[in-house]
Amino acid sequence: MELDHPGVIAEARAVFDRYEEALMNNRPEVLDSIFWGDARTVRFGITEILYGIDAIRAFRGSVKAYAQRTQRKVHITSFGQDFACTHLEYERIGTGLIGRETKIMARLPELGWRVVSAHVSLLAGQDPGRT
Repeated sequence: MELDHPGVIAEARAVFDRYEEALMNNRPEVLDSIFWGDARTVRFGITEILYGIDAIRAFRGSVKAYAQRTQRKVHITSFGQDFACTHLEYERIGTGLIGRETKIMARLPELGWRVVSAHVSLLAGQDPGRT
């Protein structure tokens, strides 16, 4: 298995960038298209625990706008040709809160790259990781 193949990293980064653009511009149809449309897809958010694409879609339908953020660090690792992990450390604009987001992506037959699992969290206000 080849780790960190430049072409795979570039493909994962393109999905990552597309997701970020859609998130910052509140485009739920694009966000939805990036996630695997399956009951096995998981998304753990800051305030939600979502199992399955139906729960994820229902959550997205309830969001009026996403908190704006700036990227502090992006780290991507690929494993072979069909599996990648993206990790984002970000800062929320206006509050200074530091967040982390991980997306597990798989290249699925006839679908291409899809997020199959995601986890989003914020550091607590007094957390030493904030600095």
